Amino acid sequence: MSRIATRLFVFLLFAATAMAAAAADFPSRPVRLVVPFPPGGALDVVARLIAAKLPDNWHQPVIVENRAGAVGTIGVDYVAKSPPDGHAMVITAWSLIVATPQIQRTPYDFARDLVAVVQTADLTYVLAASQKSGLSSIGDLVALARKNPGRLNYASPGNGSGQHLYAELVKRAANIEVTHVPYKGEGPSLQALLTGEVDLFFGTTGSLNPFVKADKVRALLVTGTKPLEGFSMVPPMDTVYPGMGMGMTGWHGIFAPAATPKAIVDQIASSVRAAVLSPELSSRFREMGFEATGIPSERFGEIVLRDYARWGQLVRENNIRAD
Repeated sequence: MSRIATRLFVFLLFAATAMAAAAADFPSRPVRLVVPFPPGGALDVVARLIAAKLPDNWHQPVIVENRAGAVGTIGVDYVAKSPPDGHAMVITAWSLIVATPQIQRTPYDFARDLVAVVQTADLTYVLAASQKSGLSSIGDLVALARKNPGRLNYASPGNGSGQHLYAELVKRAANIEVTHVPYKGEGPSLQALLTGEVDLFFGTTGSLNPFVKADKVRALLVTGTKPLEGFSMVPPMDTVYPGMGMGMTGWHGIFAPAATPKAIVDQIASSVRAAVLSPELSSRFREMGFEATGIPSERFGEIVLRDYARWGQLVRENNIRAD
């Protein structure tokens, strides 16, 4: 074996030993799970459910830390710039990773700054109308919006959020004008819908289901290609407007700084997967309108890249921009 080959072998052996040792020692102190939105939202609840389960295996506390602002990009960027040792992670919705960076400048780049650790859940959105709006179907919405362009409005948790993007797709598919009113989070957006301050809101199934059942809001449309359990009479978006949403639904997932050792990434993914697929958390997720997945790093990374390409195409073809 040549001197160069010997040195390379020794270096690789040392690196592998160091990574294995780092994984064996993980976590060596409390772990921070950053939520890039204010407390009280659905993602915050999901984070706290997961954080309560992980210390069972890790023997270290997992602290949920809310770092909201700039539609969530502040929290994501904070983790992207944290030491890559697994002790700082962010749980976020799909839009902040695959869509928001394509309609406005963000301080992070997923491919460069982050690694997909584990997908926690799939989620579906429902387009709901306030009682005050008088709308009871997607046909009502299109007819009124075409008769009075710009009269109707819709809430979102902010520019570049998933709710913003889906609403813009519907606007362009139906060729209507509806005014975007961004709020600071999902909670304020939902409250604006319930009070009639806004006419429309794309919310998660879990957040809207109680109000649909109580007849406080009307469900007009669901994302995806097939009817949704609990919303069987509500038409899917890709049925009303074929191909517009490409059959895509949303997801939540955990990300870590890009240089985090693979052994630590895999260890986190394994622990989170066990937590979210446990009967207790799977049931709680379902009650919230989410489907627990626990998809590990490599496969989750493929999903992220696929969705980045698909949403990029939709953003470009429909000229979706931040207001």
